[in-house]
Amino acid sequence: DPYYRFNDMMYRWISLDNWTYSRTFKTPFDIRKWQKVNLVFEGVDTVAQILINNITLGRTDNMFNRYSFDITSMIKEVNFIEVRFLSAVSYAAEQSRSHKAYSVPPACPPPVQKGECHANFIRKEQCSFSWDWGPSFPTQGIWKDVRIEAYNHYHLIYFSVTPFFVKRASQWSLEIEAIFDVVSPKPIAGRVTVTIPKLQTQQTFSVKLQPGEGSIVLLVNINKSATVEPWWPNGHGKQTGYSMTTTFIMEAGAKIEKVSKAYFRTVELVQEPIPGSPGLSFYFRINGRPIFIKGSNWIPADSFQDRVTYDTLWLLLKSAADANMNALRVWGGGVYEQDEFYDICDELGIMIWQDFMFACALYPTDQNYLESVRAEVTHQVRRLKSHPSIILWSGNNENEAAIASNWFSIPSYDREVYIKDYVMLYVKNIREIVRTEDKSRPFITSSPTNGLETVKEGWLSQNPYDTHYGDTHFYDYSSDCWNWRVYPKTRFASEYGFQSWPSFSTIEKVSSPEDWSYTSNFSLHRQHHENGNDQMLQQIGYHFKLPQSLDPVKKFKDTIYLTQVMQAQCIKIETEFYRFSQSEIIKGEGHTMGALYWQLNDIWQAPSWASLEYGGKWKLLHYFAQNFFAPLLPVAYEDKGVLNIYGVSDLHVDHKLTLRVVVHAWSSLEPVCTLAKDSVTVTAQSAVPIYKESINGLLERCRNCTRKSCVITFWLVGEAGLQSPVNHHFLSSLKDAVGLEKTQLTASVSKRDDVYLFVLQTTAIAPFVSLDVGSIKGRFSDNGFLMTEKEKVVVFYPWEPTSVEELEKSLTLTTLVDVV
Repeated sequence: DPYYRFNDMMYRWISLDNWTYSRTFKTPFDIRKWQKVNLVFEGVDTVAQILINNITLGRTDNMFNRYSFDITSMIKEVNFIEVRFLSAVSYAAEQSRSHKAYSVPPACPPPVQKGECHANFIRKEQCSFSWDWGPSFPTQGIWKDVRIEAYNHYHLIYFSVTPFFVKRASQWSLEIEAIFDVVSPKPIAGRVTVTIPKLQTQQTFSVKLQPGEGSIVLLVNINKSATVEPWWPNGHGKQTGYSMTTTFIMEAGAKIEKVSKAYFRTVELVQEPIPGSPGLSFYFRINGRPIFIKGSNWIPADSFQDRVTYDTLWLLLKSAADANMNALRVWGGGVYEQDEFYDICDELGIMIWQDFMFACALYPTDQNYLESVRAEVTHQVRRLKSHPSIILWSGNNENEAAIASNWFSIPSYDREVYIKDYVMLYVKNIREIVRTEDKSRPFITSSPTNGLETVKEGWLSQNPYDTHYGDTHFYDYSSDCWNWRVYPKTRFASEYGFQSWPSFSTIEKVSSPEDWSYTSNFSLHRQHHENGNDQMLQQIGYHFKLPQSLDPVKKFKDTIYLTQVMQAQCIKIETEFYRFSQSEIIKGEGHTMGALYWQLNDIWQAPSWASLEYGGKWKLLHYFAQNFFAPLLPVAYEDKGVLNIYGVSDLHVDHKLTLRVVVHAWSSLEPVCTLAKDSVTVTAQSAVPIYKESINGLLERCRNCTRKSCVITFWLVGEAGLQSPVNHHFLSSLKDAVGLEKTQLTASVSKRDDVYLFVLQTTAIAPFVSLDVGSIKGRFSDNGFLMTEKEKVVVFYPWEPTSVEELEKSLTLTTLVDVV
């Protein structure tokens, strides 16, 4: 296993070698019957020379491109094919050396990442040369399908369907684009029929295809008497798609039938003035409705893409949807994901913010490089634009900020060169292609960016982190994360996060017993973020006691548990801050309409910002996300000794609800006092203040309570079973809490239908109760919770067959008081 212990270093030689793939194959058809025969590579990673029968067909230098070679004159009955790869590492170094005019930083990743240099000189998955959450495995090989196509007359290469809503006519239409290779020497005429039975729509067009590669664009108007159900994001409606058949019948007699799905949704990125605030809004309107974006950032699910199966993707994406997410950002240092990824997002209602694959670096703009990028962008937009889930194209990750904040210490007299390159690459090339190929969705040049303000400032803003415009990325590991004042009251938070360690069961698979300590060589080796392990301990130390056990393995497990508690609590506080800021402007800041934390998934078993471990196991953060992204949620924060509770709602109608507030002493399961505030109105799709009281006043009313001895829990209840998750507010650090007792916590497990019930019983209040069943695949209905009642039922949803016996044997229960 390349992920075992230090194998990322032991196997480094593989990526420094050149490798050749070859085979002999028989042609399964009569060559003489076909006008054209192509050899098509959907994905070659990355630099290769391709030969058939010892004749060079061409070369590849871009992992994200599709390559097609005409082999009509070379193919025989028996053929010998070779793909001669060049080490990506040596190629990137060579490209950098031959770029003599000026350097293009950064040359190498920080030493802590143990990576390879000059990733920006090769059109390849950037993080395969290492990242601050991932190993360096610069793969080489054939990473997508290879096939031979033979055809006469004409052949369909790309086919896409894009919806538009024509306001004047209040009617939906579909733009169908078909791109062909026509091999006949003269134009071919014919008919195209488009049928969408469910929408009583059928239209026939006469078309003429010119020789060579060309496209036809057809506009299909949807029958006005049919009811069109639009595609909605998760939590806002159904993800309806309509089966559609497009039949091409050409005079040459060849017929092509294309079966696809048509989805109807509109997307607008709204950037307009906000009363009482400088700057502009930055939010998405889907089908005319403003949507608060809730979700995370997606990185490649494995260093080895062929291990990423449909099941891998389904498990991770379903976990995102199950945690009430409606969006993911496909981050620009990975890969354009496989078709199945976007199909699943279409099905689950997960909106995609799609970066182009450029991240945290400056890039060259010589002719060859630009040509390769143009082909890549054209191919990817054509391949992906039919997916309703994609709502935005973004040029790159953090490269505007890299120049604006001068990450690479470029002297001011050289800046112009890099600014010119930046505009050349993202504006004059990528943006132009996107605008030509896809008029149906917005484009921004970078993230973070100031949106229209960036455009106004000549595509590079003074401060891309300005909270009055666009989106922001924010990381702060040294300030106390419980203090909401450190967070930017931004229009859109597209990256923010804290690290934690994955579960012991995940680490165990790739380590040996001598590695099981927080300060082992292994633990240092897996941490690719400078001082990351120390930063976690520092953040834990603000509010929790650090583990002191003399048993090293117990101490390691306790530390892992605390990193997950800390991460979950930090991101909860920050995300709740973004959610309650959506409807207010304070000192010109606010109207926050998006929260995408960094990051959703892991590429290997290591400490990282992820909420899903490698293999899909939910960290405590992911369970917290299920609650802090709930469609209805009360959120509390303290300001100058006053407790404020907001009602946050993504629901489409206003609700009259009851707010229940319960104060508990740490030392007792019986509440000290309870309060019900009736007929609280929580407005649709907004965040409104619903409760305000000074902490002192509250504590006086609940006698015998001090900040250190009590905790507040609260939730919203409505009619017809409408209820928010239970939330809580700590009045002091838990390391200072008075009255917390060691609890007798027990669980009994039973099976009901396809799920398992865990009935938990406690003798005392238990903070951050964690249930862990080791490497049994599945997830709980709730985890990491504050247990304030004697009994709680938690459901386990297995992802593979298991049994009561197995679950009982594997179960460990941990609470904060178990950490010694």
